[in-house]
Amino acid sequence: MDALNEKTKQEEENGSPRGKHPRSHLLRHRWPWLVLLILVMSALGGGYWWFFLHGRVTTDDAYIHADVASISSRVPGTVLSVQVDDNQRVQTGDVLVELDPKDYQISVALAEAHLARIEADIKAAEVTISLVDSQTQAQIQTARAALEKARDQEKEKYHQMKEVEKNRLAAKAELTEAENNYRRVHRLYGHKAISEQAQDEAETVLKKAEANLKALDASIRAVKASLKATHQDIDEAWTQFQLAQKDRIKLEAERHQLASLKAQRDGARVQLDQAKLQVSYCTIKAPLSGWVAQKDIQVGNRIQPGQPFMAVVPLEEVYVEANFKETQLANVEMGQPATIKADTYPDYMFHGRVVSVQAGTGAAFSLLPPENATGNWIKIVRRIPVRVHLDRPLPSQYPLRIGLSLKVTIDTRKHKTQPDS
Repeated sequence: MDALNEKTKQEEENGSPRGKHPRSHLLRHRWPWLVLLILVMSALGGGYWWFFLHGRVTTDDAYIHADVASISSRVPGTVLSVQVDDNQRVQTGDVLVELDPKDYQISVALAEAHLARIEADIKAAEVTISLVDSQTQAQIQTARAALEKARDQEKEKYHQMKEVEKNRLAAKAELTEAENNYRRVHRLYGHKAISEQAQDEAETVLKKAEANLKALDASIRAVKASLKATHQDIDEAWTQFQLAQKDRIKLEAERHQLASLKAQRDGARVQLDQAKLQVSYCTIKAPLSGWVAQKDIQVGNRIQPGQPFMAVVPLEEVYVEANFKETQLANVEMGQPATIKADTYPDYMFHGRVVSVQAGTGAAFSLLPPENATGNWIKIVRRIPVRVHLDRPLPSQYPLRIGLSLKVTIDTRKHKTQPDS
């Protein structure tokens, strides 16, 4: 045994192959290359991270959306014709469905007849009001003139009465004087102090004074009679004036009735417009341009208002809804550029910009939001929808359908330098 060890030692000292250890020698030569390879891979990985991952957030929980127009009817009716089919291109205003309009056309005819009758009533009322207005105005003017004339006559009669009464007072005084003179003359004549002629003259003067007083009394009675007749004329004129005034009041009532008819006419016009509008609703048109989808209607179907029977999808106005984790949104801002890849077109890149970030997570707006304050709680990273609009119209060779899966990357290195104005 000692001899064998000694031999081995001598071989090592003499450069025997057993003393070179070839595996250790190989490792010593490969070690620098391994370190260099690790450094190169690290540099490449760091460069890739810096140039392609740094300042960017990515999610593949993204889909194409569009503001789809759900088509329904505003009025109940029976389908008369269907003008489009699924996946057909339509423009704004194109006819999609026609309903049977007969019931609504009858309503239009009834509304037109009702409006025509009210229009005729209005014309008749206007003619009547115009005639009554002219007649009552003439009656009022005539009655007022007659009343003023009678009152003027009354004033004149009162003036005559005063003059006659004044004259009667004078005639009464003259009669009294004539009576006194006649008694004196008659007494003197009895004593033969004067002649018979003097007595006759005194008697003549007395009779004349009596006749004058009687005439004035007759004039007073005549003036009183005339004044009474004038009072009757005044009463009659006043009665006619009041009747004319009452007719004017009736005229005001007629005018209010006319205003009521005009209001009814306005209501009838609204009813007619509504009936015509319902007829127009029997022709259902496309509210926007797009593609027909989910058509579920046939000729003869009975549809009700608000019952969706097809949709119009505006594929030219699609947008992206990307659901990012809440931990990815620290630097996401409106206006940042985004790149979009669709699974349908793996070799084509779409470009867009962030336009909004939803006010809450998707779970917060779900039908049954989570109740984190009850039961056992497990923290789950939530996702928040981010809306991205495409920068340019879609190429015709790369159309996007709603619901397509996407991969969205947002470049968060571009921040706002100043607040929005």
